[in-house]
Amino acid sequence: MNRAGADFERRTPSPAGLGFFVIAAMGRYLTMLLLLMLLVQHFGNCEGNQRLHHASPMQFTQVEYTATVYENSAAKTYVGHPVKMGIYITNPLWDLRYKIISGDSENLFKAEEYVLGNFCFLRIRTKGGNTAILNREVKDHYMLTVKAVEKNTNAETRTKVRIQVLDTNDLRPLFSPTSYSVSLPENTAVRTSIARVSATDADIGTNGEFYYSFKERTDVFAIHPTSGVVVLTGRLDYSNTKRYEMEILAVDRGLKLYGSSGISSMAKLTVYVEQANEYAPIIAAVTLTPSESDKDPTYAIVTVEDNDQGSNGEIASLNIVAGDPLQQFKTVRSVPGGKEYRIKAIGHIDWESHPFGYNLTLQAKDKGNPPQFSSVKVVHVTSPQFKSGPVRFEKEIYRAEISEFAPPNTPVIMVKALPSYPHLTYIFKNTPGKIKFNLNAHTGLITTSEPIKAQYASHVELEVATSDRRASAKVLIKVLGMNSNPPEFTQTSYKASFDENVPGGTSVMRVSAKDPDEGENGYVTYSIANLNPLPFVINHFSGIISTSEDLDYELMPRVYSLRIRASDWGVPYRREVEVPVTIILNNLNDNIPLFEKINCEGTIPRDLGVGEQITTVSAIDADELQLVTYQIESGNELDLFSLNPNSGVLSLKQSLIDGLGAKISFHSLRITATDGENFAKPLYINITVATTRKPVNLQCEETGVARMLAEKLLQANKLHSRGEVEDVFFDSHSVNLHAPQFKSTLPTSIEIREDQPVGSSIMLMNATDLDTGFNGKLVYVISGGNEDSSFIVDMERGVLKILSPLDREVKDKYTLNITVYDLGIPQKSAWRLLDIKILDANDNPPEFLQDSYFIEVSENKEPDSEIIQIEATDKDLGVNGEVKYSLLTDTDKFTINAVTGIVKVVGILDREEQHVYFLKIEARDQPTEEPQLFSTVVLKVSVEDVNDNPPKFIPSNYHVRIREDLPEGTIITWLEAYDPDLGQSSQIRYSLLDSGDGTFDVDKLSGAIRIVERLDYEKKQIYNLTVRAKDKGKPIALSSTCYIEVEIVDVNENLHTPRFSVFADKGFIKEDAPVGSSVMTVSAYDEDAGRDGEIRYSIRDGSGIGVFRIDEEKGIIETADHLDRETTSHYWLTVYATDQGVVPLSSFIEIYIEVGDVNDNAPQTTEPVYYPEVMENSPKDVSVIQIEAFDPDSSSSEKLTYKITSGNPQGFFSINPKTGLITTTSRKLDREQQGEHILEVTVTDSGIPAKSTIARVIVKVLDENDNKPQFLQKFYKIRLPERGKPERERTARREPIYRVIAADKDEGPNAEISYSIEDGDEHGKFFIEPKTGVVSSKKFSAARDYDILSIKAVDNGRPQKSSTTRLHIEWIPKPVPPTEPIYFEEAFFSFTVMESDPVAHMIGVIAVEPLGTPLWFDITGGNYDSRFDVDKGTGTIIVARPLDAEQKSSYNLTVEATDGTRSISTQVGDSERKVDSYILEDMLFGSPGGSLCVVML
Repeated sequence: MNRAGADFERRTPSPAGLGFFVIAAMGRYLTMLLLLMLLVQHFGNCEGNQRLHHASPMQFTQVEYTATVYENSAAKTYVGHPVKMGIYITNPLWDLRYKIISGDSENLFKAEEYVLGNFCFLRIRTKGGNTAILNREVKDHYMLTVKAVEKNTNAETRTKVRIQVLDTNDLRPLFSPTSYSVSLPENTAVRTSIARVSATDADIGTNGEFYYSFKERTDVFAIHPTSGVVVLTGRLDYSNTKRYEMEILAVDRGLKLYGSSGISSMAKLTVYVEQANEYAPIIAAVTLTPSESDKDPTYAIVTVEDNDQGSNGEIASLNIVAGDPLQQFKTVRSVPGGKEYRIKAIGHIDWESHPFGYNLTLQAKDKGNPPQFSSVKVVHVTSPQFKSGPVRFEKEIYRAEISEFAPPNTPVIMVKALPSYPHLTYIFKNTPGKIKFNLNAHTGLITTSEPIKAQYASHVELEVATSDRRASAKVLIKVLGMNSNPPEFTQTSYKASFDENVPGGTSVMRVSAKDPDEGENGYVTYSIANLNPLPFVINHFSGIISTSEDLDYELMPRVYSLRIRASDWGVPYRREVEVPVTIILNNLNDNIPLFEKINCEGTIPRDLGVGEQITTVSAIDADELQLVTYQIESGNELDLFSLNPNSGVLSLKQSLIDGLGAKISFHSLRITATDGENFAKPLYINITVATTRKPVNLQCEETGVARMLAEKLLQANKLHSRGEVEDVFFDSHSVNLHAPQFKSTLPTSIEIREDQPVGSSIMLMNATDLDTGFNGKLVYVISGGNEDSSFIVDMERGVLKILSPLDREVKDKYTLNITVYDLGIPQKSAWRLLDIKILDANDNPPEFLQDSYFIEVSENKEPDSEIIQIEATDKDLGVNGEVKYSLLTDTDKFTINAVTGIVKVVGILDREEQHVYFLKIEARDQPTEEPQLFSTVVLKVSVEDVNDNPPKFIPSNYHVRIREDLPEGTIITWLEAYDPDLGQSSQIRYSLLDSGDGTFDVDKLSGAIRIVERLDYEKKQIYNLTVRAKDKGKPIALSSTCYIEVEIVDVNENLHTPRFSVFADKGFIKEDAPVGSSVMTVSAYDEDAGRDGEIRYSIRDGSGIGVFRIDEEKGIIETADHLDRETTSHYWLTVYATDQGVVPLSSFIEIYIEVGDVNDNAPQTTEPVYYPEVMENSPKDVSVIQIEAFDPDSSSSEKLTYKITSGNPQGFFSINPKTGLITTTSRKLDREQQGEHILEVTVTDSGIPAKSTIARVIVKVLDENDNKPQFLQKFYKIRLPERGKPERERTARREPIYRVIAADKDEGPNAEISYSIEDGDEHGKFFIEPKTGVVSSKKFSAARDYDILSIKAVDNGRPQKSSTTRLHIEWIPKPVPPTEPIYFEEAFFSFTVMESDPVAHMIGVIAVEPLGTPLWFDITGGNYDSRFDVDKGTGTIIVARPLDAEQKSSYNLTVEATDGTRSISTQVGDSERKVDSYILEDMLFGSPGGSLCVVML
């Protein structure tokens, strides 16, 4: 079917038949689905259908059934079952038998079979003639296994049947135990359940139900008819009746239902009344806080109440049962025999071990017999001194810091113990020796009494305690070391010496100083304090003194006096000390002699006399240790000259005229000088001996040594002359010259508000000191007038602040002594008195005179009556202490006077609506510039009762439903009435104004409504009772009434179920019967009378529900819907007959209705449309397809005839009228002539009147290769412009020159064409594309050349067929370029083409202007799979290959037109729209070209 559908989609019908085929394609599947459903219904109906060859297996409708039968049933009683039991007969040849094979060991039951329609019923009955009977109390069910056997085949199946034995009322109730006893106090409340009796009945259901009742009527007790609970309905009085004995019956309900006179069971109940001490004492206590001065204090007042009368209401004792292990307290009656007690102390009370007080547990006992004890009451008593509990310091350890600079009276820390009691003060505890601190006994402020030195005690530990020494805390004070000590040198002076010329940085000596302060205050650094610069430096940290330069003894001072300063690093100032240091410079021989003149040259006469002086050499030695001596080192080997070693005089020693000296005329003397250790640089004297007599003449270079040495000596002389004389330095910083002074502008008195916050600054106590450093460093302290520790002054800045909260109401003025100290030595100070006045702030809210207020007001109090005055006071002054009152509670019942505080009643009071009012009253002060303060108090207004409310029934009316068979004395309801009044006004008594003809009664105290006469639903169904409730109020009693509707419920007396005469029946009706046709009547009978015997019929189950209906009164079964035997050949109905009893009973009958057949269905084919295929040219009698049909009607199903009634005018096909087989005839089918034949086959049944149906057969003719390819032309001729020879012939490319196209009428492979060149291409210059037929060439062709090619087209069929054509190619000279440009004729071309258009179908012509111009056209792009072609010379576009829109739905072609010298082309467009035909478009874009777009439509 899928293949046929696919073929149908590929097939292209003619336009005339298009609508039909679309409808056929869409409706084919729907019709087939409908037919399939009909087939399933027809062949799937297993009940009695004879066409099936394989019947369903034999099996029961259920694996297990449930059936019922009454105990004691008579013989041959059939069991009842809610569903039909048995087997559907799916094979008419079956013969079934049922047999019980297990579960009936007592042989009580028998299985029978009954066949009706297509069902074999299983029926089970009790056997007859058997002494064994069914007894539910012995065995209540049987599980039977039933086997079904088919006698012909011996096939068998099994099922289980559970038979439930139903109960009958054959047993009576039994009490267990048969006697009951109970004891009750006489004060037992009405409606209390006092006992419960119990009886059992072995029957079940209604048969097992029974009622409890008293044998004789009593108004004091009642018993619930079903639960057996006995309830007290009247008041007990020990003095009147001490014992009640009653007999209780358990009566089976079946006595009334079945009219039996069996004996009911009886039990005995005995009730003993005990004298009652009804109420236990109730304790109420008010604790007191006695004054310390009270000699016999009362710690609590206890009141004991007991609501009993007589001795039972008297109090025997009030005892302390717990909380007083040492027996320190006692209870004492306020007056003899009274109910008020006082708790007092027996002796001394140990409050120390119980600082929070004692929790005394009290219990009272009355004088009743037996006595009643009250619930325990815990009373908390507290010490007069420690009302708020024991005292504890806020911290166990306090930590503080104090500076060494702190002057006396400097605050250190404030300790605090809570709660605070006025009799407790603060003391130092166990403090050894003298301490340097003071403790304010009232405020807990610890201050210094003298300066503290950290070097003696860096930490101080104090212990503070309360004056009673019951609470203590430690105070750890850390003394902050300050810079209070100057450094101290280890020596009073230092002396040292060193040699000259030691290198700079050489250590000369070390000084050392110590500072006892801690940290940086004791960290010492050193410096040289001399004003004039000295050639020494000192290491600031080690104290080592070193030279800072090279020292020369000859040029510098020999003795140095230094002042070394030791400074600590303390803050805010350093402390310094100086020590004298003497340093002596030792002289060393560290200079060589230096000549004053050097390089001497000159002449001496030869005749210079011996001993005459030539010159004097002079050398200077800066050292003063040794004299300089001279000597000639060389040049005087002849000993001609003499040099005085001390004076340096050079003289002639021998004559130069004769001797060895006469021969030499030039002498060079090398002379040196020495100080004994060092030698000077040699001096050279060059002497020339002259012959002429001239004086000695020597010239020397001056070295300037004398001048340089003179300058150094002059400088040294200055240093020596100055010596160690320096300016006398007086350190004004070290002397404390001035005392501090307060500024004169400071006020002597100030005013501050009492609500200034703690820590806020008040003023700056500015003082000055003309000294500098520590001498000018000031510290402040309050030295007097601050006894309550309210103020503190910043020690260093002098800012006066608030230390503790101020309270003008406690103290309104202070005179403070502010003292300022400097830190100089000796220390100096100044003081100033400052008066501080405390201004009032609104810091006290109003205080009520009482913690709460209470007043009792009668509920009938007249409006505008005064009931109480509330009063509050305010400690503040002026408007801050002015109080106004307001009522915060939202109420319209009361108001308060804003000024006087008088409270009035302004609304109507109703105690029952609200019995107590808690009024929140506010007292608010009236400041104008500050926030108002307020206090609140609660006024409790208790409203006293008056009898203004009648009793009210809850609910206002009653509706009660009761069974008609309830026994006499049964309480049907309890009346509830409520009176919101108090006392006797709330006590209610009930009475019946209408007792329902004496059928009912009411208990006046409990409100219990009882049955006093037997009820009968058949006589009266509704009772309307009127009840009154009346109170005992004075002076007038109030009452109200309510109505009680008692509905009597009919008790089920429906004993018999409706019965059908048969358990199953059969009906018959034709399928064409109209709706409402009567089928049959069923009838049942019921032995009950009245409503219990009225029967109604209904259909509740079966396959015919909704198809049939039944008259509920007459039992007539009618059709309710149209019948169709072919759909359903029969129906089962389960008809119920139900009576109209209170508990309706019913039975049912199974009805089998057979539907008679009529010819109302036309034959149906298996498919609505057939799609066979057959080869063209097939011979005669080839089978095409078998048409299968059936008729749902039973009379016509095998008698169908077939006939081709349309689509076969030429007689290509024939059909067998009996079988429906379609075959070919002697006429040959030609696919190319007609590829598809649409036949209509009519199938007719044999009914009267006959009915028929038409099936459509679409025969597809398959192709055979019986057509050869045909070229579009017998031969082709084309004129092409000549082609020049390329430079390299090998590189010449093939260019398409023409396309030949052949068509084949066949389809598929038979129409697939391949092209080849058969002749005319001897040189192999031409080529043809095998698939497209495009001929191309790379041949060089000159004008007037002529080529003829023979081209062959071959199809792909078997066997193959072919044809040939010739292509004539004339090569012409290249045309001369025209003067006019060529362009497309129109801007847009539109053509249409069908998908089925054949090859060679012309689509359109692309025209180019100007006309007459020879052109060649070609498709250069977008021609997917070569589906199109353009005529080379005319521009005609044709279909070149078959089109397939599913393969490609749009083409964008690029077409080129050339005149041989130039060409125009178009851009390629692309469109993928899928439509039913092709459009060829040519669009111009402003250039000589266009776009060809082929779109599938």
